[in-house]
Amino acid sequence: MTITVKALQKTGPEEPFRVTEIERRDVGPRDVLIDIRAAGICHSDIHTIRNEWGEAHFPLAVGHEIAGIVEAVGSEVSDHAVGDRVGVGCLVNSCGECTACTDGEEQDCTGGKGKKVGTYNSVDVDGSVTQGGYAQKVVVDDRFVLRIPDALDFDRAAPLLCAGITTYAPIARWGVGEGTKVAVLGLGGLGHMGVQIAAAKGADVTVLSRSLKKEETALKLGASRVLATTEEDFFRTHRGAFDFILNTISADIPLDKYLGLLRRRGVMAVVGLPPEKQPVGFGALISGGKVLTGSNIGGIRETQEMLDFCAEHGLGSWIEKIGVDDVDAAYDRVVEGDVLFRFVIDTSTFDSAEGAEKV
Repeated sequence: MTITVKALQKTGPEEPFRVTEIERRDVGPRDVLIDIRAAGICHSDIHTIRNEWGEAHFPLAVGHEIAGIVEAVGSEVSDHAVGDRVGVGCLVNSCGECTACTDGEEQDCTGGKGKKVGTYNSVDVDGSVTQGGYAQKVVVDDRFVLRIPDALDFDRAAPLLCAGITTYAPIARWGVGEGTKVAVLGLGGLGHMGVQIAAAKGADVTVLSRSLKKEETALKLGASRVLATTEEDFFRTHRGAFDFILNTISADIPLDKYLGLLRRRGVMAVVGLPPEKQPVGFGALISGGKVLTGSNIGGIRETQEMLDFCAEHGLGSWIEKIGVDDVDAAYDRVVEGDVLFRFVIDTSTFDSAEGAEKV
């Protein structure tokens, strides 16, 4: 038995999205069936389905920012019940046995193919390719289903399942808190969450951007100020000014110069992924004992912690809501930086979509 649902798929990187019918597995003993109410669009979706990160498995539905309501649960599920408000992020399975998994960092699972399973474009335990959240419903192992607090509406909560945890994890890991001087590089889908989270932790937040055009928005998000990196002598003027830098930029930047903005023992956490390798001089790290570190989403336990934190502090993604027919155009706008700050697909628009076909 399988469950037939409408989804939004591409059959190739140059093809447009089209509404199709896909099969979800029947609800197993440890599974949860979710009626998807909102599906966020992440830049990773675009990279994947345009084959910018290697060959994708087509036909493919992407989307790993999923929010909805539990429609059914398996016989062995006790943590979730029909009617619960839930979400699914970037993972739908892991081995559960390696040290990463037992430490609650499933995103770093070393179990291998068919063990660590991404929400889309990944080989599932049964050998099939996972299809993501641009769909009406999804079936997920209950270990990877998260509780969405009542204080978070689905539209603003969906992007938290990627952008929220991606920025929350390094902020929490490196002890950002009251009085920490934080710089956020870039004010996009990731950066706007980093500003909100760091400010809610009590940090003094500065946004670093090439211009001041987003200054008003940055202040509304909780930043204390915006500095333009194109100002004359910027890097000399602000040398040693920050305890922690959250680098959300997915483009080439002069890392050595930005590391110079850190105080002694300061930390730069990188969450943006540029297309090319980035050079860094070891002297910029050795001088002052600075730390350059990366961070990749977060584990299930920490993601739940993030959702609860956002609910407690009234945080959420700034979004623009679109229908299933608008996704191709939305992708172009994301690439052009023409969105404030995330697109979220209204999955109720599947109901009126015509021409669904099996692929």
